[in-house]
Amino acid sequence: MTDNEGFEYVASASREIHASAERIFELIADPSFQPGWDGNANLAEAAPGQRVRNVGEMFTMTLTRDNAVRENHVVEFDEGRLIAWRPSEPGKQQPGHLWRWELEPLDAARTLVTHTYDWSQLTDENRIARARATTADKLMASLDRLAAVAEGS
Repeated sequence: MTDNEGFEYVASASREIHASAERIFELIADPSFQPGWDGNANLAEAAPGQRVRNVGEMFTMTLTRDNAVRENHVVEFDEGRLIAWRPSEPGKQQPGHLWRWELEPLDAARTLVTHTYDWSQLTDENRIARARATTADKLMASLDRLAAVAEGS
């Protein structure tokens, strides 16, 4: 699906990572690890102790831009396989964009990881330019950095 200017509402990238799905999922589901592999240099920090375990949970993240805080509302979850959240400003309505991670174990030491950004329901006009700039290449940058961490020691 595209907008009226030809931009894709959903960007996605996939790659094989030479690590177990469990190891990779832990790096994603524990927000305190995310700034270490974020390929867009957008995430500054997340407090430890926010490891996601269920739909309906919320974790907070501080962004690099203006030290803004985001509440991330978990809307999809399957331990070791799937996690997705919708960010919002603290105490405000979610503007309608979604970040999703899907993991498909290929064997005990290899996992196909798909990272998706979906802004098809984005209602905040101020975020559209940034949403359009979130391309598959930018998602791949996060996948590449996640792979480097997961495949490390």
